[in-house]
Amino acid sequence: MTHSTAVVWFRRDLRVHDNEALTEAAVADEVLPVYAFAPDDYDEREYGGRGSFRFQKTGPHRTRFRLESVADLRERLRERGSDLVVRHDRPERVVPAVASAVDADSVHFHTVPAPEETAVENAVKRELAALDVAARRHWGHTLHHINDLPMAYTEVPDTYTTFRKRVEADSTVRDTLGTPALPAGPVDAVGAGELPDPETLGVEARRPDERGVLTFEGGEAAGLDRLERYVWEADRLREYKETRNGLLGEGYSSKLSAWLNEGCLSPRRVAAEVDRYEDLRVSNDSTYWLLFELRWRDFFQFQVPKHGGQYFAREGIREREDIDWRDDESAFERWAAGETGVPFVDANMQELNATGYMSNRGRQNAASFLANDLRVDWRRGAAYFETQLVDYDAASNYGNWAYIAGVGNDSRDRSFDVVSQARRYDSEGEYVTHWLPELGDLPADRVHEPWTLSDQEQAEHGVELGVDYPEPMVRL
Repeated sequence: MTHSTAVVWFRRDLRVHDNEALTEAAVADEVLPVYAFAPDDYDEREYGGRGSFRFQKTGPHRTRFRLESVADLRERLRERGSDLVVRHDRPERVVPAVASAVDADSVHFHTVPAPEETAVENAVKRELAALDVAARRHWGHTLHHINDLPMAYTEVPDTYTTFRKRVEADSTVRDTLGTPALPAGPVDAVGAGELPDPETLGVEARRPDERGVLTFEGGEAAGLDRLERYVWEADRLREYKETRNGLLGEGYSSKLSAWLNEGCLSPRRVAAEVDRYEDLRVSNDSTYWLLFELRWRDFFQFQVPKHGGQYFAREGIREREDIDWRDDESAFERWAAGETGVPFVDANMQELNATGYMSNRGRQNAASFLANDLRVDWRRGAAYFETQLVDYDAASNYGNWAYIAGVGNDSRDRSFDVVSQARRYDSEGEYVTHWLPELGDLPADRVHEPWTLSDQEQAEHGVELGVDYPEPMVRL
């Protein structure tokens, strides 16, 4: 009988549960998992295309989360008699080299259908083909499998409501896969290797900020624990729809996105917990709404392979040439630093910079201010979010930014009245003053518009505009 060896190339699927690539590889006589920290993922680079600019791909928050996630994956594999080979090099060099060293028959991996990730995948496949090693590609990042859609991915509607209704009516969610039994692999032939530290990757080391809504500890164990605590222990799922627009505290939304986007949690596992919760506790608009949001996430994931690079272009999938985007470095820098003089925008940007996270409501308003009020190229903001977010996902991030900027999905005007939004979602100013303590003495009805204070009122409340807090860039 022929002896078989399979390599599993982990990418954004850092889990052992519901992992098709790992499960399919586990039928081999030997299985060797591998992960590559690609230097390109942490360097500063050109965005590319018209009006290009430079930005850092991965900042300190997601770097920390990813390192913790890979360490947790290695531990979970070792508990099952396996191991994880770790290298700091490009996957197109690491994966074929490992496969060659252990005389592998196949390499299993999950595809990530964004242009940059696809380019890396294709490079790996070319090298494997030259070695006569079979490349086995799997799909595992969405709630609905791409093969189960009621239409070809090239025909996915560009409007979410149409997509959602079709999927809800004509597609089902596959059952989750269990954690497979893993045969040992020839790790001694190549050496397991050590995880790099942030500085080795060229990224500043940063610990979680105690002012944040959640620590966001990386790894499958932490992701499963967050799911358990939110759904069952805190029993917050029953009120998700009503609380999801909150700004302070760990319970206002599920906050599962970091674990979902790094692949520490399977979206099907989350859906299975929702189903179980509905069976055992309650089924209502909130339980449905979490699935609604997972399908929003799916919608963007399928938009990327449909539209390709145009999804990330300044003109967007609507190919709009009628917007005069500004190239204003000073305006961008003030926005990025949280120094616009508009408290609701600044508080959200301060939270992002300190913690790598902000609420969905905050993201929409911060994006709208840059793209619609300042008219700075929306891609600059999206790329800044890519650097900073602990829960960054290419499809969701750029899809939502393009949507807000008016160049993506949906043709409606998505400009936000930031002050009105602030009054609605932070009526007492608690969020703004949490992140901007210099405004802590302002009355609630003025904290979102400090520029309306007279000189005397500024003196009374200890805030001098232009000294203690910036003058607004734009009068809203």
